Amino acid sequence: MSVPTYDQFIEPVLRFLATKPEGALSRDVQDAAADLLNLDEEQRAETIASGQLVYKNRTGWAHDRLKRAGLSQSLSRGKWCLTAKGTEWLQQHPQPLTDSEVEHIALAFTNVKLQQNKDAVDLDPTVELPNSEAMLTSSPDDRLEQSIKEIRDAVAAELLENLLQVSPGRFEIIVLDVLHRLGYGGHRDDLKRVGGSGDAGIDGVISLDKLGLEKVYVQAKRWQNTVGRPELHAFYGALVGQKAKRGVFITTSGFTKHAVEFAHSVEGMVLIDGNRLVHLMMDNEVGVSSRLLKVPKLDSDYFDQ
Repeated sequence: MSVPTYDQFIEPVLRFLATKPEGALSRDVQDAAADLLNLDEEQRAETIASGQLVYKNRTGWAHDRLKRAGLSQSLSRGKWCLTAKGTEWLQQHPQPLTDSEVEHIALAFTNVKLQQNKDAVDLDPTVELPNSEAMLTSSPDDRLEQSIKEIRDAVAAELLENLLQVSPGRFEIIVLDVLHRLGYGGHRDDLKRVGGSGDAGIDGVISLDKLGLEKVYVQAKRWQNTVGRPELHAFYGALVGQKAKRGVFITTSGFTKHAVEFAHSVEGMVLIDGNRLVHLMMDNEVGVSSRLLKVPKLDSDYFDQ
């Protein structure tokens, strides 16, 4: 018998987390869900192409849906917990959940952004996933692209959660690693962390040439609050003080409309919000790894020879 689909893991995850108001380690939630679904040893040993156990993978997707529905959250790396909304929702929905209730959680919140501040402006255009009915009539190629986007969105949310939990100093190092992978600085040593007190709003410096005549100054804020115009104005003042022509302001949160307008009004300032940062990390494999999928395509020219 195959492992149940991820939507069938939603209720077991909810019920187990309800018994752990202080939160539980993800591995404990995964094992508890397997127990509640009465998975046998063969089902627990089944793996996906990447080598991850299927039941753990599907528990993770169930938790992703619960987070997007606002019913659960990640307290820290690898620790899950119900939100106040989740606790209240469970009290109003005694077990077992109906098929429609499970389907609603599984499908209705796929386009909900995680860690999005209401006053933040989207720096990059976003493409929403089609609804479940549209998916049924999509071609296999379309569904593949949609699935890859869904996986990227889930990994992006996990990356952002981890960035919010690292120390400010570690975050500054991660930012410099990303910029190096983007091609800034000929060598990693050309990117130096400044940070600390008295840094005048500068957290990192990138030398674009061997003599260090051309520099890019970096400010990295591991924030949950939205970055406003005053913070960018202070950063710009620090750039002027350094007689710098280029500056990159990076945050785990987002930027207000007034902050974005200010950045556009001055020369040489680039903004990177949390969403843009985690996608740069994925594209350049900083803190993540990728696996190659081989998709066959007919070579019609071969048969014409």
